[in-house]
Amino acid sequence: MHSITLRFLAASAAPSAFGRIQGGTVLLWADEAGLACASAWAHCACTTAFVGSTSFLRPVRHGDLVEVEARLVYTGSSSMSMAIEVRAGSIQSGELQPVTHCVAVYAAVDDEGQPRTVDAWTPETPGDIALAQRVKGHIDAEHAAQ
Repeated sequence: MHSITLRFLAASAAPSAFGRIQGGTVLLWADEAGLACASAWAHCACTTAFVGSTSFLRPVRHGDLVEVEARLVYTGSSSMSMAIEVRAGSIQSGELQPVTHCVAVYAAVDDEGQPRTVDAWTPETPGDIALAQRVKGHIDAEHAAQ
């Protein structure tokens, strides 16, 4: 499985002012979707190695329908790079608006926490190839800045 989409109603024990969900909670949802996609692809446990290039475009409100999509864009020997998008909106309207997007890298690990080889995935469609190039550019820029 090279993509996964999670859908749920936004709920938080501690919404911020004006009924908005905390940004950290939204990032947790993104990481959970990415981790689920990586673990399904690798057929083993994975760990988050990197999350970056995050931009918040609008808030998520308590009760919104939330959709989190994680897509595998390329693989290394034991790593999987993902493009993750979060969308949300009123369940009554059914229109979901972009909330945030980010890139993430997950590492496959064995029972001792050591890197484990993953199957290669190669983008084939023009859209997948372009997305892989964009994500690689974001990750390379983040590493260069460190």
